[in-house]
Amino acid sequence: MFTGIANGANFSTNAKSAYLIDYESGAEIFSKNADVLMPPSSMLKLMTLTVLFDELKSGHIKTTDKISVSENANYKNPLWYSASKLCLIPGQKISVMDAILGTIVLSAGDATVTIAEKISGSEQKFTEKMTTKAREIGMEQSTFGNASGLPNENNMMTSRELAMLAKYIIHEYPDFYPWFSTKRFEFSDTKTDWCNDWVRTHTMNYNKLLFSMSGADGLKTGHTNDGGYGVVASSKIGNRRLIGVINGFKGSGHDALAEEMKKMLNYGYKNTKTKIFFKPGDKLAEIPVWYGIRPTVIATVNENVAITTPKDATLKNVRVLARFNQPVQAPVKPGQHIGEVIIEQDGNIIKRIPMVAKERVRKIQLFGRILKNISVMIWGK
Repeated sequence: MFTGIANGANFSTNAKSAYLIDYESGAEIFSKNADVLMPPSSMLKLMTLTVLFDELKSGHIKTTDKISVSENANYKNPLWYSASKLCLIPGQKISVMDAILGTIVLSAGDATVTIAEKISGSEQKFTEKMTTKAREIGMEQSTFGNASGLPNENNMMTSRELAMLAKYIIHEYPDFYPWFSTKRFEFSDTKTDWCNDWVRTHTMNYNKLLFSMSGADGLKTGHTNDGGYGVVASSKIGNRRLIGVINGFKGSGHDALAEEMKKMLNYGYKNTKTKIFFKPGDKLAEIPVWYGIRPTVIATVNENVAITTPKDATLKNVRVLARFNQPVQAPVKPGQHIGEVIIEQDGNIIKRIPMVAKERVRKIQLFGRILKNISVMIWGK
């Protein structure tokens, strides 16, 4: 099934699944089998990194920390013969930063095992964290059998949820996201002659879109013989960012995969446009507060109020409305849901965005409430 919002424009792909969204509005630009569960191969590593990024963000782990390599990540294990790897040996210690760049640039499965064991003690327990995090993000279908994406019957994700994950990473980890644009990484701490040869010939990012498309800055590729090629990609041209996912592409390698993704992204840029009405933190309204130490609270949003339309569409029939019940009862907490923003087109609601309190408003003390009640009885306010 193919769907899209670009009038009079065509895009097709031999990939089993493809999905393209606008980052700002979240609008679907192109979709083909976006909700079909498929093996994600190494694109699954994005979830492994997301769990790790939470640990970094909280300060539980630092990029300079050293991780011990177990037998499970031994490059001599047949599991890793044909897999992408850093070429690790048991007893070796590597930095968290090397594990991150090894995972992003070289798709190193042995690095993901060391990450999983560092955080959870075992890879199996780590997959439970992956599942919990996925549900927190809103990824209801994805399941995980390991941290590397190597073939496992429990490794299943949809293109829609991979795009959701990419959007989450870009938004939640602005300090870490630039790592995904790293084009070359050479792991220097090898322990055998065979590994020395391996790392000399495996230094370039498998995401060839980084080399062929201006504005491309992430995220992750994947490949298995049975499943074909896949990529989760993002690019930013001017002030506009798109996120694309391709899975099950039957091409002649990562270069062909990059060209296919480039075509899809360019299709989005050429044939659609996005209008942002409000951004997080913008003042949308001042809502009266009952029993508050301040009479009003500023209402804002935590996500963009935006729509994506065909390039030639006009916005004359589009209305943006703020809907709320007043007054709001104190106390009011920052981020508290106090209404919604509605986008209408031709009289039909096309999008709803929660409206939230921008600031805290504390409740007045008992004596103040008594005076307020008297004021209402006498003057009606």
